[in-house]
Amino acid sequence: MAAKTKTHHEKEKAPWITCRSQIKVLDCTIRDGGLINDHKFDDALVKAVYQTCVEAGVDYMELGYKASKKQFAVGEYGDWKFCDEDALRRIVGDNPTPLKLSVMADAGKCDWREDIIPKDESVLSLIRCAFYVNQIPEAVEMIKHCHEMGYEVSANLMAISRVQDEELEEALEELAQTPTSVIVVVDSNGALYTEQIKRLVKKFRKYTDATGKEVGIHAHNNLQLAFANTIEAIIHGANRLDATMYGLGRGAGNCPMELLIGFLRNPKFHVRPIYKILQDHMLALREELEWGPLVPYMIGGQLNQHPRAAMACRESPDKDRFVAFYDKSVTEE
Repeated sequence: MAAKTKTHHEKEKAPWITCRSQIKVLDCTIRDGGLINDHKFDDALVKAVYQTCVEAGVDYMELGYKASKKQFAVGEYGDWKFCDEDALRRIVGDNPTPLKLSVMADAGKCDWREDIIPKDESVLSLIRCAFYVNQIPEAVEMIKHCHEMGYEVSANLMAISRVQDEELEEALEELAQTPTSVIVVVDSNGALYTEQIKRLVKKFRKYTDATGKEVGIHAHNNLQLAFANTIEAIIHGANRLDATMYGLGRGAGNCPMELLIGFLRNPKFHVRPIYKILQDHMLALREELEWGPLVPYMIGGQLNQHPRAAMACRESPDKDRFVAFYDKSVTEE
């Protein structure tokens, strides 16, 4: 049968000028950015990000981690490593806004049975359970616990670029049976290209669509593709999007919120407040902290390596010896 010829009207359609109302945006500026400075942000910046999220119409703000105080010395980190309730309320009070608040709980690095309190005792709405593929059994238990405590739950499968297909299928099958509302494609190494994002989102949707869950995307910017990869994920049905103010985040940083909000057409989002925080806070922060797609992070992304080596390089006297870093990285591959 011959293919149906498109009409002139069909050819002229421009879906990019419309919006998809199901899309929700999560700001992880303070959480992911805290990986640069041991979570030692002052209250003024955290409050500024909070207020910006409210004014910009962002759906969620992630303030930090629920890290184990048995594993991490309290005095060596800022409040946003642990996100105790009093610290959260110091910033948001009772959060009398539509903005929902989130923290991340890392499998193997948090005491989730003790530290994640019932939802009716907290200002938090969402717990994002983060884990590697070999931690699926603990992740399933974490997700169930957080759901039983009354929270919305997200399952963040990290370092997806290094997961084998058969492992991924098994992991998604397990996660699809949990009460998580979102399963997130997490490009921890910033190594993925748009073709891979398309394939992964479609694979995730085989499991999420059948169980009423959403697909999310968390992109790192090693290859300067975080924004492009987020758009690609949107095109193929991801409705939960991560971004940060000025792209602040570990190593190469994340999808810049100013680009994402400027791209989305939903009138509930407003980009002007984001430009204000860039002007009033993020430019000054750039003088104190280094992040973005610098050459060592690019090399790590191309080699699909964790950014810890590139971060160590940038803190050393040899931070700009790119050839030496490349040669060492290739040898260790």
